[in-house]
Amino acid sequence: MKKRFVAIILFLFLMAIPAWAQGTGNGSIVPFRLNIGVDASQQPQDLDVAIKILFTITLLAIAPSIVLLMTSFTRIVIVLSFVRSALSLQGTPANQIIIGLSLFLTYFIMEPVWTKIDTNALQPYMAKQITSDQALEEAAKPIRAFMLKQARPKDVELFASLAGLPQTEAAQLPLKVVIPGFVISELRTAFQMGFLLFIPFVLIDLVVATVLMSLGMMMMPPATISLPLKILLFVMVDGWSLVVRSLVLSFAT
Repeated sequence: MKKRFVAIILFLFLMAIPAWAQGTGNGSIVPFRLNIGVDASQQPQDLDVAIKILFTITLLAIAPSIVLLMTSFTRIVIVLSFVRSALSLQGTPANQIIIGLSLFLTYFIMEPVWTKIDTNALQPYMAKQITSDQALEEAAKPIRAFMLKQARPKDVELFASLAGLPQTEAAQLPLKVVIPGFVISELRTAFQMGFLLFIPFVLIDLVVATVLMSLGMMMMPPATISLPLKILLFVMVDGWSLVVRSLVLSFAT
């Protein structure tokens, strides 16, 4: 299962950089020869292959970021960060905990998409029933459908118009248009959820500050009283469960 998941991640990375597969003209990847030495290149195509290798290594370094932007990770990690800020907690939970929880929730939410990619693209390709180009095309369909379902049509149309694309069906839109539209839609949704999370905690701060001022205790910082109250309220309403439930259900619509 672990090997299969890694293979799916590699498929997603390849979908994010289709230009690499098209660099040879016919969509196939040309075998290359790697020479270690100080001899100068004798043929122009050797330099071209070297540039492609360097470009691929650079893309592999940013592959995790590319893949995460195509999933539910963006919305989840931003909302969890808003929760920590609303509670006025500087380092609790730690960044590692927030990112780790976001990754596990992302895997849980995206599991149906992983299954479709594995069934329709990865397994037929490993069985040599389809070519690599066909596998990438089949793998792109579930992830494109997921992003289009979550993205606002307005945001996708923005990048389609900026790219100068003619009137095109949503299922036929290239990933270079769908991905940025999906990302800015996720940012908007995450900030909306974060604003709603802030409201009850801001009210607690306001009430505490008003009470302290009415009692003449202006020298006492309001955070000294409001912080325990906010933590108590969050624990009593089972806040983490409510936040996680809201995040998961937000992707079901």
